[in-house]
This record gives sequence, C-alpha cells and structure tokens, in this order.
Amino acid sequence: MRFLILLLLSFCIFTNSSFGRVQTDEPVRIGTKTFTESVILGEILKQSIESDGYETAIYKQLGGTRILWNALVGNEIDVYPDYTGTIIEEILGEREIENREDLIAVLNEFGIKMSEPFGFNNTYALGMKQEQAEKLDIESISDLQNHPELSFGFSNEFMDREDGWIGLQQVYQLQPQQVRGLDHDLAYRGLDAGNIDVIDLYSTDAEIDYYDLKVLEDDKSFFPEYEAVFLYRSDIDKEVVPSITRFEGEISRDEMVQMNGEVKLDGMDDAVVASRFLAETSQIKSQISVEGFWDRLWRHTLDHLYLVGISLGLAIIIAIPIGVLAVKVQVLETAVLGAVGILQTIPSLALLVFMIPLFGIGAFPAIAALFLYSLLPIVRNTHSGIKTISEPIRESAKALGLPDSLILRKIELPMAVPSILAGIKTSAVINVGTATLGALIGAGGYGQPILTGIRLDSVPLILEGAIPAALLALLVQGLFDLVERWLVE
Repeated sequence: MRFLILLLLSFCIFTNSSFGRVQTDEPVRIGTKTFTESVILGEILKQSIESDGYETAIYKQLGGTRILWNALVGNEIDVYPDYTGTIIEEILGEREIENREDLIAVLNEFGIKMSEPFGFNNTYALGMKQEQAEKLDIESISDLQNHPELSFGFSNEFMDREDGWIGLQQVYQLQPQQVRGLDHDLAYRGLDAGNIDVIDLYSTDAEIDYYDLKVLEDDKSFFPEYEAVFLYRSDIDKEVVPSITRFEGEISRDEMVQMNGEVKLDGMDDAVVASRFLAETSQIKSQISVEGFWDRLWRHTLDHLYLVGISLGLAIIIAIPIGVLAVKVQVLETAVLGAVGILQTIPSLALLVFMIPLFGIGAFPAIAALFLYSLLPIVRNTHSGIKTISEPIRESAKALGLPDSLILRKIELPMAVPSILAGIKTSAVINVGTATLGALIGAGGYGQPILTGIRLDSVPLILEGAIPAALLALLVQGLFDLVERWLVE
C-alpha cells in the first residue's frame, strides 16, 4: 500500500505544479532564435501586434534555424525573424532560387509568406583582433591561407552550414590546424582571452566595435546577402499582417547595432529596448512589465517542476511494470534491458529535437524526451531488485501455495523497494539537470535564464538557473531518502 501511495504522490505533487499557467485563445505565436538580435526583433513584433489589439505568445531562444523553420511549417508558430541568405542557402538550399520572385514562389509552396526586408543586411563575416591582424598583415579571408597555425572558433550552426564553414573552407581552401564549435556569444570571450584567433561574426554585432575587431574582407564574395525579414504563415489572420509588415524598410543597420549593444553591452532588457524603438520610430507606446528576480524564479521553478514531475511520474508508473516484465518473461529480458539502454545513449539535445515532429514545441516534447531518459535507472533497478531476491524465499512462498501474483505484490516488490527507490532517485536527479535543455524548444524552466545568461554573457543570469537546478536536484534526492526510510520501516 505504501508503495502505491509513493507512486501516486510522485505523480500528483509534481504535476500540480502546472497551476498558474495561463492559456490564451489562439494568440499569434512568435518564435525567435537564440541570439540577441532575433530576440529583439521578436519583442518588437510582439509589442507591435499587441498594440493593434491582438494576443501574442512568444517563444524565445528556440534554437537553430531548422527548429524555427520546422515549427513554422508544422503550425507550431505563426511568425519568426530570419534572413534571406539563410532561407536560400540553409533552408531551401536544394531549390534553384535566382531572385526574390523565385524565393517567394518556393515559400508559397510551403504555405509561407515573407515580408519585405527591414532595411539592414546582417551578413556573416570572419573577424579577429585588430592588433593581431595588423601584426600578421591579414586583410582578407584569403590571407588566412598563409596562417594555418591560427585557432578558429565558430558558432555551432555556422560549422554545419553550407553557407558557413562547410562552403567557406572549400571556396577559400582553408586548412587550419584547429577548428572548434562553440556558442556564438561565448566566442567573443574566447577571442578576447586569446584562446581563439578567428571567429564568425554577424555584421550587426555590437561586439565588433566594442572589442576593436578587424572584419576580414570577403574577397571571393562567398557570403550572400542576409536581409532581415519576417517569415509568417499564409493562413495567419489577415488583420495581423499589417502589424508584421510595418517594419519593412524601417530598421537601419545602425539602429539594429545600437539595439544589440543596449541589450548585450549595457544590460538593458530586450522588451525595454524594443519598446523604446517602437516609441521613437512608430509612435507605439507599449505597456511592458519587466519581471523581478523572485517573479522569474517562481515562474521558472513552476515550469521546471512541471517538466520533471510529469515525466518522472509517468516513468515510475510505466518503468516498474517493464522491469517486472523483464524478470518474469525471460525471453524478453535482453530485449527490454537493451532497448532502455539504447535510449540512454541518445544525446539529450538530439532526443529533444526528435520529439518536435511528434509533439511540436514547448513542454510536451520535453516531457516525452525526459520520460524516455528516466526509464533506464528505474527499469534496471526494478529488474535487479527482484532478480537478486534469494531463491529459497520464493520457494517457501510457493510451498505455502501462494499464487505468483500474490508473491510479486506481497514479497518480491516490497523486498525490492530499496533498489527501486534508488533507481527512481537516480532518474529524478538526472531529470532535473536534463530538463534545463528543454528551454531550447520552448519548454521554459531553469534552462531559460541559463540560455539568456549565455546569450548576454551574464554569469549572474547563468547562476540564476544553474543554482536553483542544483538545489532542486539535492532537494529531490533528500525527499526520496526520507520516503525510503519511511517505506522500509
């Protein structure tokens, strides 16, 4: 009976953490990528749409281009900011696109429309310290051919793109001795510290002037133009379209660089910067509220408990019977243990992305991935806990005429409780840490301030997510320690 109570409490206590989550009726769903400029543009659009009387839901820092594009085509979001070069080279690279008319026609095939450009070209570039470039007499990307000893550090997305390092290396015949992938925002810190010599830049990055970087000439004209636009679904409410297209030709490069600098270098909030821009350029007065630390902490805690609680509760309910099955049906033992073992070998971020086509973005794909990750420790510990019970104990029970089902409920499961609880405890702790990655697909939780802290190079923000996540893991472990003592009394 106590064991059943444990299962019920584990599931119910955590799932109730979803209270206070407000749902709106068909809001305009806005997505952004992980870098600052995309977040600012998303905030500008959000406030623009709301000023026209429509509800919005914004999913910030959803990850790379493919995640946003798939979410748009899959009707998980309605609109997001992107760049013409990225759309042509990365998203639609297999299609023959010669001009803007071709691009619009291909997008229409996917049920997607594109705004006119905002007014600035945020192209890729390579950069290095001005002092080092002068010392080595490096002016262009071609000059890097003579310096294979330099260390290259590129953003992870740039590393895997045809219009990034893959194509750039072929066109310029570059053979550096060291090339590493890392977060774009962290690359500036590595360059400033001298750990990296060459990084990829966005031409509107405020850090270019701040760190006094040399932007290398693209002397073979490899990089296309990356004009900023909004991509939006064709079936979006027609009344909302003017709110999306009002920024066509209205944002200059200097204005974008300034806004990026205000957020990344001056520490201003994205929403505040977007509000100021709208007030100055469009006479739109936005009503914004910037959350305080405790409000953010409370919201992130509820989201994190929601992810961990449902995934762990489902795992407990399902994994224990699977573990029992692996013991009682020996022909399935190897297959069952092997299957849950394979699930554990899939990289957590990859598993999260795999869930998007099935469940979209947000909490559900994160819960599904966390559930799968929680299975192995519980299944294995249930299996080993029952299997290591002394055989004479089972034989004595059978000699008394007890049926197998009663032996399982009254003898085997109670004796295996310490082992099962150890598996649940392990799953819970792993779950709390892995759930921070859910922020990359819009699930929220403690991963949100961590991602924002990385984007803004802010250690306090990173700690705002990392410390509560660590404390929650310790709290969960302590809770199950108490439950274990109670159950084995």
